[in-house]
Amino acid sequence: MKILIIGGTNFIGPYVIRHLHAMGYHDITLFHRGQAEIDMPATVKHIYGDKMNLVQHRAAFQSLSPDVVVDMIAYTEKDTELVLRTFRGITNRLVMISSQDVYRAYGVVRQADKGSLEPMPISETSALRNNRHPYQDPAKDPDDWCNLYDKIPLEEMVMNDPYIKATIVRLPAVYGSNDPQHRLFHYFKLKPLRDGRSIILLDEGYANWLWTHGYVEDVAYGIALAITNERAIGRLYNITEPQTRTMLDFIHAIGKQLDWNGEIIQVPSGHLPDELGIPLRTEQNIIVESNRIREELGYREAFSFEEGLKKTIAWELAHLPVEIGLDYDKEDAMLKELREAGVI
Repeated sequence: MKILIIGGTNFIGPYVIRHLHAMGYHDITLFHRGQAEIDMPATVKHIYGDKMNLVQHRAAFQSLSPDVVVDMIAYTEKDTELVLRTFRGITNRLVMISSQDVYRAYGVVRQADKGSLEPMPISETSALRNNRHPYQDPAKDPDDWCNLYDKIPLEEMVMNDPYIKATIVRLPAVYGSNDPQHRLFHYFKLKPLRDGRSIILLDEGYANWLWTHGYVEDVAYGIALAITNERAIGRLYNITEPQTRTMLDFIHAIGKQLDWNGEIIQVPSGHLPDELGIPLRTEQNIIVESNRIREELGYREAFSFEEGLKKTIAWELAHLPVEIGLDYDKEDAMLKELREAGVI
């Protein structure tokens, strides 16, 4: 099987390539800009270029004649239209990496949808968002990615294209080594845990919110299965961990690995300042199930939750994000104020 991957040089892609290589698929070509330093198997071939100039490389793609094209960086309708047009007549199979932010529950959490709560768990047939462009920001340029990004129309484009047999893989919030978003710092209090803070304040709604995640090496294995199994043609798949944990449980699990012995105090919603509060509708959980990919493609995790978390923590602590700055004096003053007011 000849596999062409568009993108795939940053977070998840290298793990996908390593899984494919370990599974015996050695005819792998990577199309990318050549700007990232990546550790790849020596057999991986490279075509260098920008995705927005994809059509200029059509002759090289025709010569390669891939059995399947994998789009790891499908973000806008314009770039997806380019993929479909460029590979028409070259391949009839496309795997597109999507996101679980397509589900209506995500719109409810972000307060873009003011309606009723979505029932849980979420499956591939659950309702999709009513609002488009979930991260749009009117203050930014109309051509900024946040005002163009939306996976819903992209899924519709590839699934309805008459020349392509498509597979859609919807990913959860992914954590692991090389995470450019540093999720453990931004969402799971890794810095105060590492710093040994005796008390951590946490919004009560956020503490008990359930949000499905996935460890990067396991998620990448699910993608590799969807690429290499023809049963995946025409199918949509969620990839998720088998158990969705509360944010509080996730933070406690990190603390346990760091031998942290402090206390997390849950603060009633609305009492923390903006920088400590969470602007989410946390009564809407995001619990996504992945029965379909487990039953149809035999997906299973290779790492336990604890193993994946341990590897992620080690990488995060070795690659501290410079923008993570916490004002502990301000937090201490807030703790005193909340206690004096009888809030906690």
